[in-house]
Amino acid sequence: MEKKRFNWGIVLGLSFLGFSRSLGWALNKGFSFPLLSAYTGSAFVRGTILALEGFIGLFIPPLLGYYSDTLKSKHGRRRPFIFIGGILAGIASMMIYTAYILGVPLLGFALVLAFLYLSLHLYTAQYRALMPDTIESGQRGKASGFITLFEWAGNLFLFGIGGYLVAKHGTGYWGPFAIASVFLVGAALFISLKIKEPKAPEIEKDESLGEYVKSIFTNHDFLRFYIAQILWWMSFEFVAIFLYGILAFILYGTATESAIDKVTSMGLYLMAMFNIAVLLGSLPGGYIYDRIGRRLSIIFGGLIFAIPLLVGWFIHTKTQIFITILLAGVGWGVLVAASYPVIGDLLTKYEKEAFTGRYYGVFEATKSIPVLLAGTIGGALVDLAGGNYRVLFPIGALLVLVAMPLIWSMKRLETSQEVIT
Repeated sequence: MEKKRFNWGIVLGLSFLGFSRSLGWALNKGFSFPLLSAYTGSAFVRGTILALEGFIGLFIPPLLGYYSDTLKSKHGRRRPFIFIGGILAGIASMMIYTAYILGVPLLGFALVLAFLYLSLHLYTAQYRALMPDTIESGQRGKASGFITLFEWAGNLFLFGIGGYLVAKHGTGYWGPFAIASVFLVGAALFISLKIKEPKAPEIEKDESLGEYVKSIFTNHDFLRFYIAQILWWMSFEFVAIFLYGILAFILYGTATESAIDKVTSMGLYLMAMFNIAVLLGSLPGGYIYDRIGRRLSIIFGGLIFAIPLLVGWFIHTKTQIFITILLAGVGWGVLVAASYPVIGDLLTKYEKEAFTGRYYGVFEATKSIPVLLAGTIGGALVDLAGGNYRVLFPIGALLVLVAMPLIWSMKRLETSQEVIT
């Protein structure tokens, strides 16, 4: 089988889109928890509101991904969703801080956050599907490495700017929200105007919505991967959602609003450092995916990520916190880069390449389920533990370790050479 030339244009275009979308998600991760702390001190209430991201992501990407597979438009199958979602996400980014400044009630602020989540999820599946739509199996690891690199560079960029502004000016600033808004709108316009989609493959036998849902649960390879991804993303979200509470508890013994204010700048810098570590792991993660095989590369990244979490219960100082997050970030970079191409390769193997939108929609839903569960369950666990945020570390490590045997048991997750022969 003759290989297509590696499409750098589409990869760089998707990398720019991923960078911009990450700014939107970074606003949520970096600023929503501190802003919510002005409304309530309950970890459960904060976590439940932030878990709206997971609830919306559970339904929107799989559903719109399904319909984008069969969309017949002169603008393509994916680009219309990207254009609309990007414009709305840019508007929502500015609405968040505006709502906070205006002092809207907690319910109103929660609805604005939900609008941001909805906007970003309108084109999540379509953004993911474009890579396997255009890059053949055997080259997807390299593409994933570059796209993942830019995605986490977006997080790093916003956390770095946010940390600087918080340290210098306190909480009264518009900068990060305006920057995210401009990039989100700009990337949507760029993809819509400059990136051409490949011709949609002919669908000889389409799946009904019911058949599509049924196939996810009856195909053991897809099911094992989706369950494994739920587990390791839940581990990540336990720490990501409650990072400020974790830092405040470790350093000050409590997670009150005043303690969280003291660690907000540190938390943003820590997130920036985590993203630097992810960048270090993402490119080799994509490379080893194409070289040593799918299962080994995923398990390798998962173990590197889990080990620092196992010792997280015992850390007490800023130095120990930074070392733990740095090591976890490298492992996470390898894990994310190695897991992104899996669905595309499975669809190639099972001759379902026309269905990338719907199956990557479920791929994103399995990342949203952890947000939903981690926000509610994590908050409840912390409250049950008397406000001890440390409990999230060992539980997170356990979830990753449980996921690894599921990956190893996937029968058709093979090396790139075997897949494209």
